[in-house]
Amino acid sequence: MGYRGKLHERAEARRLRSEGKTLLEIANALHVSKSSVSLWVRDVPFTPSKRRTGAQSHPDPWHEAKLRHIHELNVVGRHLIGILSEHSFLVAGAALYAGEGTKGGSSVVFANTDPAMMSFFCLWLREVFVIDESRMRVRVYLHQGLDLDVAVSFWSRVTGVPPSQFRKPYRAVAKHGIRNNKHEFGCAYVCYSSTEVHRSIMGLVRALLSSTAVSGVAQSVEQRIVNPTAAGSSPAPGANVR
Repeated sequence: MGYRGKLHERAEARRLRSEGKTLLEIANALHVSKSSVSLWVRDVPFTPSKRRTGAQSHPDPWHEAKLRHIHELNVVGRHLIGILSEHSFLVAGAALYAGEGTKGGSSVVFANTDPAMMSFFCLWLREVFVIDESRMRVRVYLHQGLDLDVAVSFWSRVTGVPPSQFRKPYRAVAKHGIRNNKHEFGCAYVCYSSTEVHRSIMGLVRALLSSTAVSGVAQSVEQRIVNPTAAGSSPAPGANVR
């Protein structure tokens, strides 16, 4: 039967959608179901109304509270981390590679979409080890339809590796129904071919994850459980008080 009997509503729905109306607004105006409106206007370009996105729109109090909370925790995080000592910097890089680096093979390979994380790792690699810059390589994983030249330029600035040392990129084809979000600059893979450096990093990783490395933390936690805060003393800031 198609849309027989509702051709006028369908045309009106498409017109309202082109003006930036939401599906719910259109459904209420035409007295039809929201699912019908969605079907009718699915191919109509949609630009949200300025009254919802403009400067005069009222901020969402829950969103504002969320942003304030995130900011407060960012401040706390900066206070707790402070300025890394050489030893802390060494451990931080090893932890980063433990999570995001390639464990097998004979090359150091670190992949990420976060430029801050990639920048940190490249700095760590250059500071901790003696690196031959001519052997540094980068490969970009980028969805088709995104600007490869822009992505290469971006990751070159982040990693400090010249575009001439970039390997052939991998252009991914988006598969329907799997994911819609695409990183504008894709994912970068930094590669440094050195068996010695890779083995050294894995030595740090294994040391970090060993039982002896965490025994001190475990003993400290056990001590806090067995010997709670002394009577009459004030709890430490942030401590859970039951």
